[in-house]
Amino acid sequence: MQEQPETRYTNSGGLSIGYQVIGGGPIDLVFVPGLLSQIDLIWTMPASARFFSRLASFARVILYDKRGQGVSDPLEGALTLEQDMEDLVAVLDAAGSERAALLGYSEGGPMSALCAATHPQRVSALILCGTFASGWAAMNPGAPERLALITEMLDNWGHGSGLEIFAPSLAGEGHARRFGAFERAVGSPAMVRARFEMVTGIDVTPVLETLRTPTLVLHRAGDRAVPRGLAQEMAQAIPGARYVELPGDDHIPWVGDGEQTLDSIEEFLTGARHAGEVDRVLATVLFTDIVDSTSRASELGDRRWRTLVESHDELVRDRLNGYRGREVKTMGDGFLVTFDGPARGIRCARSIADDVQTLGLQVRAGLHTGECELIGDDVGGMAVNIGARVAGLAAGGEVLVSRTVRDLVVGSGIEFEDRGAHELKGVPGAWELFAVAS
Repeated sequence: MQEQPETRYTNSGGLSIGYQVIGGGPIDLVFVPGLLSQIDLIWTMPASARFFSRLASFARVILYDKRGQGVSDPLEGALTLEQDMEDLVAVLDAAGSERAALLGYSEGGPMSALCAATHPQRVSALILCGTFASGWAAMNPGAPERLALITEMLDNWGHGSGLEIFAPSLAGEGHARRFGAFERAVGSPAMVRARFEMVTGIDVTPVLETLRTPTLVLHRAGDRAVPRGLAQEMAQAIPGARYVELPGDDHIPWVGDGEQTLDSIEEFLTGARHAGEVDRVLATVLFTDIVDSTSRASELGDRRWRTLVESHDELVRDRLNGYRGREVKTMGDGFLVTFDGPARGIRCARSIADDVQTLGLQVRAGLHTGECELIGDDVGGMAVNIGARVAGLAAGGEVLVSRTVRDLVVGSGIEFEDRGAHELKGVPGAWELFAVAS
């Protein structure tokens, strides 16, 4: 996986615009971000780091934060689409790119289309992902429930409520606090509202018919942030554009099945799909999560909660050492761990669930055994998704396992209690789950 690149700055209209360059492929590709962008933090999150590393496997990728966003300078006065375009051209110049493909995501799409029409000599190809031509149509689709989600996000910026609209597959899994921290790093509430006000007023529909740049329009069928009809309208208006609809509800391209998005982009730009080689191994996946962590943190205050979490982490790592578990990563208030044997994984999880009670905490845990993708130090694949879903159904102090795990430890002496069949979000079929006896 690509290491975090150096962040540099270029001047645009008196403001400093932060950018990065990764990869060395024959094609220059600029990722034109949407509302959510912070080019330093994307490298701390495995999914986005994998996404941009894959882009860098076939292109020289240029990332940047728009003015008023992430590492770039705050907004000064009114914001216009023309200023955004000037910032993009300044980044191209600073990165030494004479001609580049533009990957315009979300609110970065209209400006990318405008740039391709205004500077056709600088734009070799146009990829519009999860985007729209009319900001008013995107922000006021006539769907009250969607408008309510947007309003709630703006009113509670920095608390993670944006998950419901940008990444619904992650909502309700303890990600809200981490997503809230990312929101705050993206920009202040005032900066975000200023961008929303600008986006609501733009409409590049008249520009689309003038485009002569090869164009790919990508959209997820259930995208909650931007209705797919708006993307279809863009594709119909752009001469020769290709429209590709992908399954899923997530707006953020690296959340959910990002590989399908990447495959489509690579094929469009290079004429072929060459997904990176991924090693696979059978492993038992364990997810743990502190129960009611948000309310406990509020009750105790930041300092006391941080001390308690550090004690929890020390205890968990001690048990992992004793049962030969490999810590993949921590997720604020939980762990993702792999084991080469399911029995050790179960006993480790049961030990953690029992022993953290001495700290006045409860954890839930879930295990599944299956084929995992080894991607650097991280793991991925359906087995990991199933493990996360199983953990999410566990009660406080409970260790849940899939039937696969239970069947693999027959004869071990470990006892289970039947918890019935359950639907796991994003996983086909009904899954029988079992609780490990205390």
